[in-house]
Amino acid sequence: MEKRITLADIAEKAGYHPTTISMALRNHPRLPAATTEKIQALAKEMGYRPDPALGALVAYRRNSSPKQQAAPLAYVTYWDTEWGWKTSDAHLTFHEGAVARAEQLGYKVDHFWLGNPDLSHERINEILLTRGIRGLIIASHMPGSDREPSLEWDKFSSVKIDFFPTALHVHTISNDQRSIIQLAFHKALNAGYRRIGCVMPRWWDDYVNHAWSAGLLASQLYLPEEDRIPICLFEGKPLGDQCISTSEFEKWRQEYQPEVIISSAPFVMNAIDTLQLRIPEDFAYIDFFLITTESKTAGVYHNCERVGELAVEILAGQLQQNQIGLPEYPTVTKVEGTWIDGASLPNKVKV
Repeated sequence: MEKRITLADIAEKAGYHPTTISMALRNHPRLPAATTEKIQALAKEMGYRPDPALGALVAYRRNSSPKQQAAPLAYVTYWDTEWGWKTSDAHLTFHEGAVARAEQLGYKVDHFWLGNPDLSHERINEILLTRGIRGLIIASHMPGSDREPSLEWDKFSSVKIDFFPTALHVHTISNDQRSIIQLAFHKALNAGYRRIGCVMPRWWDDYVNHAWSAGLLASQLYLPEEDRIPICLFEGKPLGDQCISTSEFEKWRQEYQPEVIISSAPFVMNAIDTLQLRIPEDFAYIDFFLITTESKTAGVYHNCERVGELAVEILAGQLQQNQIGLPEYPTVTKVEGTWIDGASLPNKVKV
């Protein structure tokens, strides 16, 4: 029997991550058109055919009850504006993943904004019940806002994406920030670096219950004390300018002399460009929040789409089992990141 060509086969030949292949074959709008066309052409050349059994199953789920409306789920956000959370790549992708998975499972996702000045939480609660919505995804709460929604939780099944509101104890789905930064740190170690620095705004660490700093500090235990560089936590603004000042960055860099810096482009690139520093000549660089698997920069892709998908899957399971109300034992599900090789982290280890 002829071997079926898989996404992994195409990824290996194309030199892209399987996630990128999947996105290209679905004409995902976040990929450049040239990349999509290149991958689709290669897939055709290799004889790739979608699995007909899987396609039939999806079609059956979508069409088996054509007269029945999709069951509604609520995607509940609290940002400074109704759609302000869409300016964040992570939060936008959480939502995209949730909407796509909901459609596959026979649900639709309706958005509710808790910051609506014309609707109290009590009124939103009434609307949810009137529309027959029993499943809630609590997501995209603005940094610095920790207000628990005033809803009748005993009438809903609920999950939460990320950690806010902290007082709401429901099943939570999040990126695994601790393992993501540890992955970045150990990739730097394996490449031969020892003085490994990290730059991020303080609010970014606060927002995830200090998971970033916890992972980094734990990883530093692999180094002698003289090589452990203090984290550069600067006072950035969550909804404004997120870049460290040039003077603060350079003072930290000159004092600790990092061989490699772990950060994210919005946090450091303005300072690096202003100082006319070169990567990797002046120091190597790892971006621990890549927004695409196609990046030429070494770093970690967060798989935020999978966070949204899992939120829907876990919520659907609760609804199917009639698990209503706040859980007695809330769980936390973490999604690991995917390492992406790049020229910004050359190998110092002699082979």
